[in-house]
Amino acid sequence: MTLTMLPYLLAFILLVVGLYAIVAKRNVIKIIVGLAILDYAVNLILVLVGYRATKGAPPMAPILTGGMANEPALVAGAVDPLPQALVLTSIVISLSVTALVVAIGLRLYEKYGTFDTQRMRNLRG
Repeated sequence: MTLTMLPYLLAFILLVVGLYAIVAKRNVIKIIVGLAILDYAVNLILVLVGYRATKGAPPMAPILTGGMANEPALVAGAVDPLPQALVLTSIVISLSVTALVVAIGLRLYEKYGTFDTQRMRNLRG
């Protein structure tokens, strides 16, 4: 495995940890944290997909390459803006979804007096 694949591997591990927390945990708070971790992992994967490294040159912001005066360097080092726009949109959406899930978790605690989903199922009458 090369060193360039390491960020993808770490993002995938983060994704698996988030999925595990959502699927395997019984505590509502742990499920909410797992949902947040999963969202961060997806955002990280999107940013990694949009990054483009130039061979033999260190990463540099496209504005520092001289702009349109040095067009080949700009095209070779430019980063795809679409994944960055998707991540910004995803951050805003995930904030509202997290707020909604936290509010639902608080309402569940008010009704059942516990965050354990197994005990919530047993309290149904």
